[in-house]
Amino acid sequence: MHRFFVEKSQIEVDRINIINNDVKHIKDVLRLKIGEYIEISCEGITYLCEIEQILKDKVSTLIKQKEIGNHESKVEISLFQGLAKGNRMELIFQKGTEVGIKNFYPVITYRSVVKINDIKKEQNKVSRWNSIVEEAAKQSKRDIIPKVNGIIGFDDMINILKDETNIIVPYEEEIVVTIREELLNIKDGRVNIVIGPEGGFEQSEIDKLKSIGGKIVTLGPRILRTETAGVVTATIVLYELGDLGVI
Repeated sequence: MHRFFVEKSQIEVDRINIINNDVKHIKDVLRLKIGEYIEISCEGITYLCEIEQILKDKVSTLIKQKEIGNHESKVEISLFQGLAKGNRMELIFQKGTEVGIKNFYPVITYRSVVKINDIKKEQNKVSRWNSIVEEAAKQSKRDIIPKVNGIIGFDDMINILKDETNIIVPYEEEIVVTIREELLNIKDGRVNIVIGPEGGFEQSEIDKLKSIGGKIVTLGPRILRTETAGVVTATIVLYELGDLGVI
């Protein structure tokens, strides 16, 4: 069953109105008809709805059932991702959303090849990334749409993380401390993952992360690409903390 997200203002007593780009998607792509059922999510609540009317700029639905969504993890993962080239960031946001990451922070690090100095260009990129996340959230039946925050510098990231307790930093030069060892010490459900760009982190950056309590870990003997590392790390975190239906 297809899932859509709406704002609270689109919900009436017994109806939900779908607007904007989702209308075209329903009409021209999915070709849904009056009487068909869809799922609509808003602020963690899932509504089972029947399509009542399809207009040019609005799809009206009748609420048949509602319940608290059960597709979100109790583990809140934020991914701080070093900016990567090409469409790699899009892949990271898409797959990260499917896995269960809740917040994304694109980070400019010393070795980031991509440098964005134009505010409008940055806004366009972040807007596109959020669109990709929304589509991935629909496909994977998330109860919320994760957020891609604006691009930040490395020191900005340090300021955001300095009061956090669970900071996991996979690093190719670390060969002793495993991610599982550090996850055994997790005391609450908030985990921050920090991933370097294609060229990895500078030693000075690793030192700064250590200074605020970052746990530098190895993911094993093979070197992962930047677009793989964050998703793999998030999957390991969710597995070890019992969120993937395997414990």
